[in-house]
Amino acid sequence: MNYLDSVIKQVEYYKLLGERTFAQVSDEQLCWQYNADSNSIATIVKHLAGNMLSRWTDFLTSDGEKESRDREAEFDNDMVSREAMLQLWETGWKTLLDTLRSLTEADLGKIIYIRNQGHTVLEAINRQLAHYPYHIGQIVYIGKMVAVDWRSLSIPRGQSDDYNREKFGQDKHRAHFTDEILKND
Repeated sequence: MNYLDSVIKQVEYYKLLGERTFAQVSDEQLCWQYNADSNSIATIVKHLAGNMLSRWTDFLTSDGEKESRDREAEFDNDMVSREAMLQLWETGWKTLLDTLRSLTEADLGKIIYIRNQGHTVLEAINRQLAHYPYHIGQIVYIGKMVAVDWRSLSIPRGQSDDYNREKFGQDKHRAHFTDEILKND
């Protein structure tokens, strides 16, 4: 497995965490805000999609902060429906994943720009690999607060010993931690 394969698996995993959260909340809860200074799940989705479309469209050839991006509007809590939110979600992730799948290891040292600041492709990927999970964590946390009957997205409380016993009962092998999670979805 190379770096890009690993990144793609990580990205797919975080996308899945968001989707498993969406499945546990109502349409109204997607737009719930703790207070005026916080973001709803739908608002975070708008921001993620706006960032992904800006950063990953024409990734190797244009600045990652596109003139067409209205970043401020991404934080307006004005999503009209779950369907519109999910369409935006899918468009952003597709743009990101299609771009990652098009890259080669030889591209990792190339320089790209975000707001005229030079980054290697590797640095730009790492930057977003920190940014997107930060926001997915917010989505999951909000989901846990508002869901009526939250189902764990990882090892449920009280099941760590059983989980570890199962894992240590297997022979050592090379695998990405997301292999089982993504395979079962």
